Amino acid sequence: MAMSKTTNTYNRQNWEDSEFPILCQTCLGDNPYVRMIKERYGKECKICTRPFTIFRWCPGARMRFKKTEICQTCSKLKNVCQTCLLDLEYGLPTQVRDAALKIQDKIPESDVNKEFYIQNIESQLKAGDDNTVAAGTVGKSLAASDMLAKLARTAPYYKRNLPHICSFWVKGECKRGEECPYRHDKPVEPDDPLSEQNIRDRYYGRNDPVADKLMKRAASIPTLEPPEDKTITTLYVGNLGEHLTEVDIRDNFYHYGEIRSVSLVPRQQCAFVQYTKRAAAELAAEKTFNKLVLGGKKLTIKWAHSQAKSTAYAQNSTPRGAGGGNRIFDPVPGLPGQLPMPPNPTDYFNLQASEMAVLPPGMKIHQLPPGLIPGAPSYASMYQQAAGGSSAAGAGASASEAGTSSSSGGGGGSGHSMMPPAMHQQQLHYPSQDPARLGALKK
Repeated sequence: MAMSKTTNTYNRQNWEDSEFPILCQTCLGDNPYVRMIKERYGKECKICTRPFTIFRWCPGARMRFKKTEICQTCSKLKNVCQTCLLDLEYGLPTQVRDAALKIQDKIPESDVNKEFYIQNIESQLKAGDDNTVAAGTVGKSLAASDMLAKLARTAPYYKRNLPHICSFWVKGECKRGEECPYRHDKPVEPDDPLSEQNIRDRYYGRNDPVADKLMKRAASIPTLEPPEDKTITTLYVGNLGEHLTEVDIRDNFYHYGEIRSVSLVPRQQCAFVQYTKRAAAELAAEKTFNKLVLGGKKLTIKWAHSQAKSTAYAQNSTPRGAGGGNRIFDPVPGLPGQLPMPPNPTDYFNLQASEMAVLPPGMKIHQLPPGLIPGAPSYASMYQQAAGGSSAAGAGASASEAGTSSSSGGGGGSGHSMMPPAMHQQQLHYPSQDPARLGALKK
């Protein structure tokens, strides 16, 4: 049964007709001469289920064709792209943006309430400018956020426009080869949460796996924690360069609070900014940490150490090569204790007084012959002691002692043996000292 053109005229008036889509730079592609296919009331919006004008185009070579998914009214309500549903200003999911800006979504989700809400929004669009859509709802972000500035995508990401993976190539049955319009790559893991994305969840900002991944990344971003000592009001500013002056530093730090002093260290290319109040120093640290850029360089912002702590460390620390210091180290477990000190510090060999031979006055050791040095052992006496009183060894030892005595007498010394008492009790240490092996004993 054919229907006349005047049937359901009220609903036809609510259908959307547009001349150009609302797209982000990534979805639009890098081709400035893109050609689009326009179809009026081609499909219904996946959010408000109203027919709208769809656009279809190819963003670039070897890319897949893309089309608009939601109507322009829903796009303006959230300030998102009609295709990827990401924020037009930051390129982030709406869940991340709303969490950073603390925006509460008041858009109804039921069919009747949603249709009434959309009609009111369209009447506001016709009555005023397009930028006044979300004066009290969502719309464009009116306040800046540090987390959004760190997570925002500043450059287009054209890899998102690549073709889908060829299912026949995964099975090993694709026969098109290079002419296949789909991508011949290994698919992602089936357990990957990024493979389960929903347009409604992306639009309303709930259970979005991409948003969860970005929120975890934002939680791992380092922050500058203030020190526990409330008396510290000084900030360390590093990586200044050679051309920055004290005036440049004051111009970038004065609007956070009253500055007491600015100490510039040109040799180290750093400066110390001291505030009069702790709250001003905390505000400056929060606003400038990993954000301040001067002279084309990103400055390093840290909290300075306490003056008392720095003085104590300088007194206790000892530079390399300096002799001693007041710094006390904890004992290392497992090391032996300190060795006992000898009674005589100059006695390096731990000799007894009776074992030390005293030379005649006026005589030095280097003036004596090698055989007359007091305390020097006689190899003949050692041999005689090892022989154990044998006649042959005893005769040889007596002859040796006689020769030694004669030589000692010729030198003006006494005729008795110069062997110290300890040498007569010496034991054998090597097999070569055994007289039986030298043939001294006769059977």
